[in-house]
Amino acid sequence: MNRTELRLALRTLPFLDAHRAEPARHVVLAADPPKLLVWDPGTVEWLFRSDGELDHPGSRSLRPLFGPHSLLWVDGERHTAYRRTLGPPLRGRRLSAYEGLIADTVRDAVSALRPGDTVGLADWTRALALRIIARIVLGDLDTRTERVLDGFTAWIDDALGSRRRTLAHRFLRGGLPRSGAGLDAELVSWARAESRPDPPALAALLRQADGPLADLPDGELRDQLVSLLFAGHETTASAAAWTLYRLSRDEALRDEVLAELDAPGAAGRAAPPASAVPLLTSVISETLRLAPPVTVAENRRLRAPARLLGRNLPEGTTLTTSIYLAQRQGEAFADPLHFDPHRFVSRRYDPARYLPFGGGSRRCLGASLAMLELRVIVAAVLRRREWRCLNPGSARLSLRGHAMAPSSRLRMRVTACRD
Repeated sequence: MNRTELRLALRTLPFLDAHRAEPARHVVLAADPPKLLVWDPGTVEWLFRSDGELDHPGSRSLRPLFGPHSLLWVDGERHTAYRRTLGPPLRGRRLSAYEGLIADTVRDAVSALRPGDTVGLADWTRALALRIIARIVLGDLDTRTERVLDGFTAWIDDALGSRRRTLAHRFLRGGLPRSGAGLDAELVSWARAESRPDPPALAALLRQADGPLADLPDGELRDQLVSLLFAGHETTASAAAWTLYRLSRDEALRDEVLAELDAPGAAGRAAPPASAVPLLTSVISETLRLAPPVTVAENRRLRAPARLLGRNLPEGTTLTTSIYLAQRQGEAFADPLHFDPHRFVSRRYDPARYLPFGGGSRRCLGASLAMLELRVIVAAVLRRREWRCLNPGSARLSLRGHAMAPSSRLRMRVTACRD
């Protein structure tokens, strides 16, 4: 790892902020083999369009965490099989089958908030999002499976809960810690035992006897379970925390969103459709612009030479899209560092400039699920509770792995119940 890569690893956000106005819209991170961080729209569009002809080597830090078989970086027919199996239940009409499960989980979490309670916002949304994705991926919860989730949380917190500890793992201890054999066995056992028919747990779809992924060995199944649980809760939790924080600090905007939730089309619906709540959807979209779920899209590696960024790049060049920088460019977003959700009302942005869920054939499988969860969580909190931020000075972007979480010190105090 050279000095540029080291600065990016150790001081990620200051490094990115320092390059926001870079006219070339890319930074060369390494020369041999070439590695570039890019946010040039034309290059990003080419990468997404060319996904089928590129390799996806994965993150050096996260690959040991999730395992070599993770659907996040597997290529070829195996990747296609995973997307064909897991994609359809997570979008369109089939996604609505999970609305009740999501709404019930959120209702229970909000009901537990009582006046006078003080909660760590990021911790609260993270615990909630993990319970939701665990029920979707693995099935219903009981005393034993709650303990499995506790073990999963403890492992992820050890690896990513402290930026200093994460860096110590990476640079002093040989890499982020892998989950233990006991936790792996419990996750696989839960997945193989679950038989809930409606809505089906995603793990059951993975192991269908007549499906393209039949007879998954335990090791590969473990890698997919860990990947789905992590990717399905860390990023959604961060977005939920930031959205709730923004609304807690802007009374006028909060009142506008509440009025929208009380209007026909949304009133009485725990999972209001995006079409019925355009302002809420825009608040979420703007939150995802300034605090994207992850700072970068997946690594892409050239299988053949290509002419990009005004230069000839050889086979083996790795290009990593900076979502963070792409979404902070003034030519696409006026006053780009200002939080302005109204910019998304009745407007769609170029997917090479606004890409909170990545793009191409590697676009996040759970993008629609995440947006549904965010609407349900924010709607439930706004309708049923009032709370205020105790320490807004702690509302700073903080990294957990590649996720853009709020600081763990950010605290909310419940002041009233509205139900």
